[in-house]
Amino acid sequence: MSLDPVESTRGLLNRPAQLRHGFLDVLGAATSAPVPTVAQHAMNSPLVARVYERLWRPTAFYLASGLTQRAEQIRAASALRLSSTHRLLDVACGPGNFTAPLAAELPEDGLAVGFDISESMLTRAVADNSGPRTCYVRGDARLLPFGDDIFDAVCCFGALYLMPEPFGVKGEMVRVLKPGGRIAILTSYAPHVAPLRQLMTASARGIGLTMFDGHEFVDLFTAAGLIVIEQQTRRAVQFVVAAKPGTSD
Repeated sequence: MSLDPVESTRGLLNRPAQLRHGFLDVLGAATSAPVPTVAQHAMNSPLVARVYERLWRPTAFYLASGLTQRAEQIRAASALRLSSTHRLLDVACGPGNFTAPLAAELPEDGLAVGFDISESMLTRAVADNSGPRTCYVRGDARLLPFGDDIFDAVCCFGALYLMPEPFGVKGEMVRVLKPGGRIAILTSYAPHVAPLRQLMTASARGIGLTMFDGHEFVDLFTAAGLIVIEQQTRRAVQFVVAAKPGTSD
């Protein structure tokens, strides 16, 4: 018989958490997510949370990458090798639009933890994308509330370009990943063609988004000691997957 996902997740946390609105909150009711940019303000809006999964996210990323959300989910499950994964962390999970489908790919005793700072998004995740293998946690991705080497797979899809310290978040994702585990990110990509790159970068900066070079995350993963690094770029999006060396590597 599988354990309750909330209690299983509570056992993974390295700090106290209050159960609020169905998710575990390590920040507390009085702590608000920072909203210094237009984009970050939108991600904390209850209205955006209501339309994000079915309208905003599928439309925006199809235009940016040419891939449907279902095609993205299938690619993610394959890259993360979820059929043999027991603990998955989905960083900046939003309303759980990837957390729940990926949880369905885990073994019967698997656990998918969706992590976000937005109360609005997590409230929607609990309402729309809960299940026997899912739990949601509110916290700051710059300091993930987990010990080292906890998760078999870690991912962040469509959020790093929103964050004020994306490379620090990357470091935290690597830290909580077990040796032998896999990490995958989906984020922005600025083509090398100078005029197009300048236009995209300036437009994104205006609403608080970051356009990343094609080499930045590959270089960072390499510097962090990750191996088997693969990158796919398509239009304005890049998908990067890598593995953390195991004890036998």
